Amino acid sequence: MAHRIQPTAQVHESAAIGDGTSVWELAQIREDASLGTGCVIGRGAYIGTGVQIGDNVKIQNYALVYEPARLADGVFIGPAVVLTNDHNPRAVGVDGGRKGASDWEAVGVDIAEGASIGARAVCVAPVRIGRWAMVAAGAVVTKDVPDHALVMGVPARRAGWVGRSGERLKESGDGLWECPATGERYRETAAGLELA
Repeated sequence: MAHRIQPTAQVHESAAIGDGTSVWELAQIREDASLGTGCVIGRGAYIGTGVQIGDNVKIQNYALVYEPARLADGVFIGPAVVLTNDHNPRAVGVDGGRKGASDWEAVGVDIAEGASIGARAVCVAPVRIGRWAMVAAGAVVTKDVPDHALVMGVPARRAGWVGRSGERLKESGDGLWECPATGERYRETAAGLELA
């Protein structure tokens, strides 16, 4: 199975595109980026130099994924999401001269398996989004997000827990949480939630 790249997309020749991946109009994929199998890169999305993307990842229209971001399998990036890469951004140095690539060190956003980032959310690097976590639309993430956490607001704070289905979990006592959609049960740990 081959990949599909629309004629108006810009894909650098050194980028690796997995089988079954679709790259839509006006998307830009930079040097040495790596996309797994079955991915969807939406219209006008930007994938930075050397970004690592797993299998079955969806990156919606006009999302900006700056290097050195890493997205694990099954990650969802909503429309117009921004994954930053500079903790102290400046166009010029203290001498007033324009900063170049060697004048700063890129820091990345690391998004674990199955996590979802809602429309227009911003993840301020360096930050890690845990497995199956969900970031609400418009949130600004400035701290690590635990596995299965639902975070929202500016700055983003935990507002609950979500299961692998994306449904909000219901507390069932003794540190256990249950998914109303699947019946899966989770146990609360220091890292977030895990299947019980």
